[in-house]
Amino acid sequence: MIIGAKWIITGDGKTVLENEAVRIDEMGKIAQIGQLCDLKEAWPEEEVKDYGEATILPGMCDMHCHLGYWYSQPDSFNYNEQMIMLYALQHAQAAFTKGITSVRDCYSPHGICRSLKLAESKGFITIPRITHVGEGMCMSGGHCWDEVVQVDVPWEIRKEIRKQVRDGAEWIKLLSSHRSHIPEYTQEELDAAVDECHRRGIKCVVHAGTHPTIQMCIDAGFDTIEHGTFLKVEQAEQMKEKGIAWTPTIFAYTSLYETCKKNIEEGNADVFSDPVAAKEQRDFAFYQPAYEAYRDNFKKLYDTGVTVCTGSDMVMYGAPVLPVQQELTYMVKYGITPVQAIQTATANPAKVLGKENELGMIKEGLLADITVVDGNLSQDINCIFNTNTVFLGGKKVYEQGTRYV
Repeated sequence: MIIGAKWIITGDGKTVLENEAVRIDEMGKIAQIGQLCDLKEAWPEEEVKDYGEATILPGMCDMHCHLGYWYSQPDSFNYNEQMIMLYALQHAQAAFTKGITSVRDCYSPHGICRSLKLAESKGFITIPRITHVGEGMCMSGGHCWDEVVQVDVPWEIRKEIRKQVRDGAEWIKLLSSHRSHIPEYTQEELDAAVDECHRRGIKCVVHAGTHPTIQMCIDAGFDTIEHGTFLKVEQAEQMKEKGIAWTPTIFAYTSLYETCKKNIEEGNADVFSDPVAAKEQRDFAFYQPAYEAYRDNFKKLYDTGVTVCTGSDMVMYGAPVLPVQQELTYMVKYGITPVQAIQTATANPAKVLGKENELGMIKEGLLADITVVDGNLSQDINCIFNTNTVFLGGKKVYEQGTRYV
């Protein structure tokens, strides 16, 4: 198959091709990139689709999602294991409508992601490519203690990591800050977690938004830091030097700030059908400085050269599913170009996941995970909402409102 469009964003953060096309081979890989007329002449038997005034880009990756996060449902008492699995499947397949072809699940209930991947391998379902952590872990009584595994002291943390790897975890996640500047895990515990992961050849991710926890996690050497809400420029520079990536999740915190503010102004601060949102409302004082920190500092942090990845982390009832598109618009609003923003959702995640030789760019030899959006995305980031067609390994999985899954 040959697909063409007026613009192609390759995913490297700088290159935009004009009036070119992509040939997808029978193995679902990008075989050639060139002028549409040349490809049509060389491969006259191929099906051809010219999208015209549209942009071809790599399928995007959400580097911080929770596919099976059912806790915020107002009727959560109805969610048995079967319902939770169906809920996770629905969220996974909804990714295609957003132009997302890969996700990193940063914790779901035990076995959810592993089962989804097994079902996909058997041909039962079609879903994005999933990389997943285990259940996540926090200190006793720590952030999200009622959703993840509570575990303390270095050797118990090592033991839990070994159990999660045994049970199929591809990454390990720790949570080590909440809505205050009091660290949760100690430096000794964080160091032990990273050492155990890297000793086993497993990467590790950490929830860290406040000080001094952020610095402790940089010192420990986690592979990615999630949120980093109050990250400083000198810390971003350290992260670049150490090869630690940053997933800021701007939209999640901004949305919480705006929602909580609205409810307070309207006198609805205690009226929620979402139990998770009701709990977050009590932390409203945290969200205004968080919103301002992203707004005022994102461009300065990006300019250090730290690897930035796009992640949504939106789990509230009624919120947009996997809002990567919204996340990208905030990045551009706060100072980077649309082409740079697309890199944070394509080539950068692929590199961090160790899949840069498979995914993340419009490049010959890589898998044809491709999104097509209407309009010139290189000039207007809002075109990211105009999802036209999505290919997963060369197979069409979404087109103009219809999911082929």
